[in-house]
Amino acid sequence: MHFALTARLAAEFFGTAIMVILGNGSVANVELNGTKGSRSGWMTIAVGYGFAVMIPALMFGSVSGNHINPAFTLGLAFAGDFPWSEVLPYIAVQFLGAMVGQLVIVACFKPHYDLTENPESILGTFSTIDASKSRLNGFVNEYFGTFTLVFAALAITHSPIFAHGNQGAGFIGIGLLVMVLVTSFGGPTGPALNPARDLGPRIVHALLPLKHKGSSQWDYSWVPVLAPICAGISAALLYKAVFGL
Repeated sequence: MHFALTARLAAEFFGTAIMVILGNGSVANVELNGTKGSRSGWMTIAVGYGFAVMIPALMFGSVSGNHINPAFTLGLAFAGDFPWSEVLPYIAVQFLGAMVGQLVIVACFKPHYDLTENPESILGTFSTIDASKSRLNGFVNEYFGTFTLVFAALAITHSPIFAHGNQGAGFIGIGLLVMVLVTSFGGPTGPALNPARDLGPRIVHALLPLKHKGSSQWDYSWVPVLAPICAGISAALLYKAVFGL
């Protein structure tokens, strides 16, 4: 069934919002003071973000393709598998969904934001930070993490199992893929792997008057935007060149 553009945009909006709510909600539960999950560890974040991608995929994958990521949308467009006329609308609602999802997190965790005095812990519940304070390292990590995500996601969604009506298994596989990407590429940068997931909440961080928020680190903000876009495009083009789309 082919859905109208308005329905697909709604799916991208809600899918991205849910991803941020579940994903950054997991980060907030670990990083903020006084929560029941405070300091519960990296695996809480990895599992949370894996399911944060899996659940919208199961909900909306058959509606919009569940891109929920400008890097994926642009990669498919450059590879000729997505219409350019729909790229900007998809990306716009992805960013809007990410920002709305982040506002939900702030509303739910507001007392814990007030209790947390470490500004990087606060920023980490919105956006990514390079652990070594290196934009080069951040770019390399975000590039290869996103390349792996897009290339593997294309392989999963173009596999015979997926094509023969078992899309649910494919979407679960993508969720598990994100989970292991967070455990493997998460050390240096987070990771973002998604411009909307990083820049949208970073804008919210800059605008909200949080008590101990500190800098939004705009000098680093271009890294988790540009690196995933470059990776998404190159991964999609390579997959198309080798396997076709």
